[in-house]
Amino acid sequence: MHVIVATDGSRQSLAAAKHLKSFADPGKVTDISVVAVIRPLASVAFADDLSEENKWPAGSFRDAAESAVATIAKVFDGWGPKVHKRIRSGSAANEIIKAAKQYDAGLVVVAAGGRGLSDAVLLGSTAQRVQHYAPCPVLVVRPAPRKPRKR
Repeated sequence: MHVIVATDGSRQSLAAAKHLKSFADPGKVTDISVVAVIRPLASVAFADDLSEENKWPAGSFRDAAESAVATIAKVFDGWGPKVHKRIRSGSAANEIIKAAKQYDAGLVVVAAGGRGLSDAVLLGSTAQRVQHYAPCPVLVVRPAPRKPRKR
């Protein structure tokens, strides 16, 4: 089975990759495509929260996306399946869905609300669209619940 692991450069997308690895059988996963999508006309850069090399403003959107993909790909080093690093350009949800179709994916892994503005956002719009339109099952990994503050 080919698995698409989407990253937006957030720590939550790294947690999603680690979650997949925690329960999936590497003998049944043949390929993993780590996919990042850059928006060429975006006014906000692809934010890479995963590595120290590409902090804003240094580097291009593509550099930040490549760094994030490399960081996620390292999660699967030595695990078994062949890992592909892929950078796509366009709408994140559309490109993740296209990748799932193109590579005949059996599963898409996406983080919920990786770039959400608050905890009130339960499911990011990208995760929602992928979940609704993907041609295969979608694993949406939500952030760990925050512990309530003591007063």
